[in-house]
Amino acid sequence: MKYLPSLKQLEYLVALAETQHFGKASQRCNVTHSTLSAGIKDLESVLGISLAERTKRKVTMEPLGIEIAERATLLLRDAEDIMELAATHREPLTGKIRLGVIPTIGPFLLPGVLIPLNSAYPDLRLYLKEDQTDALLQQLRAGEIDLALIALPFETDGLTTIDLFEDEFQFACHADHPLATRKAVAEKYLVDQPLLLLEDGHCLRDHALSACRIPEDRFRPLFEATSIHTLVQMVMSGLGVTLLPQLAIDANITAGSNIELVPLSTKASRTIGMVWRQSSTRVQEFELLANAFRK
Repeated sequence: MKYLPSLKQLEYLVALAETQHFGKASQRCNVTHSTLSAGIKDLESVLGISLAERTKRKVTMEPLGIEIAERATLLLRDAEDIMELAATHREPLTGKIRLGVIPTIGPFLLPGVLIPLNSAYPDLRLYLKEDQTDALLQQLRAGEIDLALIALPFETDGLTTIDLFEDEFQFACHADHPLATRKAVAEKYLVDQPLLLLEDGHCLRDHALSACRIPEDRFRPLFEATSIHTLVQMVMSGLGVTLLPQLAIDANITAGSNIELVPLSTKASRTIGMVWRQSSTRVQEFELLANAFRK
């Protein structure tokens, strides 16, 4: 009979590869230093190779040990999927779901969704991770999160996407701005405006530039913010104008301010969507979750 590595041994190996430290790895796995060390030695015995070079001060993973740890990560993810699949057959939207969300969606959409979602599915444990789109998609492909709320269009090759709703942009300016009294603002007026946008890396920046029909190479930012809240503060100070998504407006981000909101003559929007791995075994659950967000 061929002996195979146990999932526990593979968990120890992944933790050791990621931390490069027996103490930190044992803490992550919630076991003693000696237990983890013995588990790694047993794994090396089963495989017949050395996985790591040990000294009193540090651990250096062997190249083959790194490769095996990477494959072990995928095996552990698949094992978790098996457990979650069994749970979904007992009752939908129970257990743990790790949801990634971008900063230009999370603060404005989640508060209105999570309370009714928790009421409808009290056994659902939703773990949230906020990050920019590129980082979330990397985590999704690596199995670190289960699905993500992002703004489309965005490159999502190899992933399943589902559209939830359109999030339209409105022109935002100081109440004293010449365009503040217009019924609508045409694109031609936006080109020469001191346009304030988020810094590079935020997809909202790209979507706003697309809405303005301004090529990236012609955009010379006066100020680049790290959050929509900062953009609002800058517009309130009269330092420039911006485009705000309806999600943020509906969350009262400009309430009580001196900002005027004016529709765009040609409607422009981003699509709020949900994305997950094509190999996921929880598609039916994710579609239920998508419907909850859509409502």
